[in-house]
Amino acid sequence: MKHILLCLIAIAVAFSGFTQTQTCPTNINFGSGDLSHWSVTTGLMGGATQTYPAPNTGLTTVPEYSIGNTGVQVITSPTTDPYGFFPTVPTINGYAYNYSIMLGSTATSRSLTAGGGRNPGGFTRAITYIINVPPGPTTEPYTMTYAYAMVLENGTHNSNEQPLFKATLTTHDSIITCASPGYYLPTFNNASGGGGGSSGTGATLDTASALANGFSNSPTPFLSFSGAGNQNGTLLYDVWTKGWTEVTFDLSPYRGEQVTLTFEADNCRPGAHFAYSYVALRNTCAGLEISGQRVACTNTTVEYSIPALAGATYDWKVPPGWVINSGHNTNIINVTVGSTGGHIISHEVNGCADLLDTIDVTTTPPTIAGRVMDDTTVCAGNNNCQLVVADEVGSVLKWLSSTDGITWRDINVTSDNYTAQNLTTSTRYAALIQNGAACTIDTSDAAFITVDPQTVGGRIDPSLTNVCVNQVVDPLLTLRGNTGAVLNWQFSLDNTNWSDLTPVNTNSSYNTGLVNRTMYYRTRVKSGVCPAELSDAATVRFFNVPMPEANIDPPFSDICYGKSAVLNATITTGTSYTWSNNVPLSPGGGGTVPALPYSITTTATPLRTADVVLSVTNAGCPNELKDTFHIRVTEPIIVNAGNDTAVVINQPLQLNAKANDPNANNWSWNPAAGLTFPNIANPVALYNASAPAAITYVVTAQTPAGCTGADTVTVKIFKTGADIFMPSAFTPNGDGKNDVIRPVMAGVAQLLFFRVYNRWGQLVFNTNQPNKGWDGTIGGARQSSQTYVYMIQAVDYTGKTIVKRGSFVLVR
Repeated sequence: MKHILLCLIAIAVAFSGFTQTQTCPTNINFGSGDLSHWSVTTGLMGGATQTYPAPNTGLTTVPEYSIGNTGVQVITSPTTDPYGFFPTVPTINGYAYNYSIMLGSTATSRSLTAGGGRNPGGFTRAITYIINVPPGPTTEPYTMTYAYAMVLENGTHNSNEQPLFKATLTTHDSIITCASPGYYLPTFNNASGGGGGSSGTGATLDTASALANGFSNSPTPFLSFSGAGNQNGTLLYDVWTKGWTEVTFDLSPYRGEQVTLTFEADNCRPGAHFAYSYVALRNTCAGLEISGQRVACTNTTVEYSIPALAGATYDWKVPPGWVINSGHNTNIINVTVGSTGGHIISHEVNGCADLLDTIDVTTTPPTIAGRVMDDTTVCAGNNNCQLVVADEVGSVLKWLSSTDGITWRDINVTSDNYTAQNLTTSTRYAALIQNGAACTIDTSDAAFITVDPQTVGGRIDPSLTNVCVNQVVDPLLTLRGNTGAVLNWQFSLDNTNWSDLTPVNTNSSYNTGLVNRTMYYRTRVKSGVCPAELSDAATVRFFNVPMPEANIDPPFSDICYGKSAVLNATITTGTSYTWSNNVPLSPGGGGTVPALPYSITTTATPLRTADVVLSVTNAGCPNELKDTFHIRVTEPIIVNAGNDTAVVINQPLQLNAKANDPNANNWSWNPAAGLTFPNIANPVALYNASAPAAITYVVTAQTPAGCTGADTVTVKIFKTGADIFMPSAFTPNGDGKNDVIRPVMAGVAQLLFFRVYNRWGQLVFNTNQPNKGWDGTIGGARQSSQTYVYMIQAVDYTGKTIVKRGSFVLVR
């Protein structure tokens, strides 16, 4: 018993010693959420500085030197960097850092000088931790692993003056160079005058080297104030970024000693271009650790990584059957997983460290999503459908449903079966399958559940049909308002006992044929898999009374506007009749039938095309006979013979009549005196000395159907030569007599002007239209009684100019 106790004590002491020799320094990873145990320095390149010595408990932010911008800050909640678009707190190949620190900002010397004065030099910021390396054997690794990400503005300086980020590890008397790298944007060092940037010619960026070192050009522009006199700034795409990269170093050679670790971000040395970086540290110090999946999915490609050593060589070994696709000589390998597991071994060596790690990995088959079984059809509403995933390899993460095959809804069920219930819409169901976290997620083939709408029997239209003896038209029944297909029509003699039609009729309409007794009809309707339903029943009622009968003459009539049509009918079966009253009828109304056959007549005088309906009933039969007379009325013929006119003897006068109906083309003028052709629309009139003082013509236009229209035109005939006659007075009092004064022209071919002036010489009226005159107003204002002067100029039918001047009196 004593020997066992002594062994246990020895094991405990050994384990305690090992733990102490591998324990990381307190808050080395900012796990306290602050800068405790770290010291901070801010300042200017080659100039003044300000130090915030440890312990800095509770300190989370430090401003840039002499300005309010934050220069150092602890990050506990990750965001996304606006230039590099990487997270501000990393997770690298499965390892979550949880905390980081941001060194620097986009502030430049302009932020310090407020746009004026000489550049004082670039901002610098640094954090420092004094590490007491635990004592122990130097063969036992004591590692520090950090990850960094950078955002650097290209200053176009020679490389030694570019913005940079660097890590420095020192002992009490020297720098450990193999653990003290610096990172900056490389140039070809070809700047002239002041190192480039704000003066002289800038250095050319070595883009190929920058890309090879993991930098990429940010798509986000930055408002730069670099350059002489650039007070308003210029938007430039000159920011370069590098995503998270892991680095490690081994402190086992310094067991029992004290070393100092410093991270620093510096703007360009002249000061007009910014730099900032992120740093995160692991809280494990027990040597090299391979990051990556411990369970790998067969035939997939995965990455395994270790933190990089500056200037190191790397060697990897993977299980048999695995293939290293890339990175064999780097700290990150891409492999294709084989069918069996085994050991992954990584070995990295540089001048400061020789580190080795081994992890055991197992394999799992790749995900096979399988399919959801099975497609089926249900009736909308109360339904239940059992679904199950078949032929899958992996577990169900959740089920999915979609009614359109495009948008899918999550169903938080992880079993391999699911019950779909009470569906109202056709729906697809699938499952998300994954065979362990190492394998990809895949979606199974979907099952499609077709949902048929519930059956609606509908109604038969018309619901009631009355049939009398000798009725000519067979009743047509039509199903309306149904959901589903017609299985068959049914009939019944008593609306209680029903029989199916033979042969089966699946049409939505049914013609009953000859009816000689009362019958009832309905349909059986079925929607997909839903139960069948019956439509409402329709009644075809038989009356053993003859249908009314009559003969009409003429069924079609054509009449002229204002004329009448005589309508005749003979009733052979019926007891009463009525005429429709939508047009004037004489006689109208209706009456009883005293004896058969019975003849009736009416005269219709419609003003437009219309129908006249004769309705005949026969006592005992509910159906009316309706016979229709169609009367087409020709529109009124409107003739325009033209305006009244005046001529002198031997002056040819062109008459021109027009009609609104092109079919009214049979013309006649009465009297025919003086006319060349009295049977055309446009004869020429010519008068001699024996002609009367005036002739009024009546012109008539007639259609082939005999419809006519007429108009008159009066021609005054002067026995003088061509002349213009002017009244001496007029009385514009609105009585319709002598209200307008105008010249009377005989033998005049064209009026050039008719002008009226008042006694002050003001022109009050002017026209060249022969039939237009003055109404005694000026601008709508009635003029008082006074004398007016007129001037008339015209051309007679021979081409001679006629001029008339004179006066007339306006009498109120």
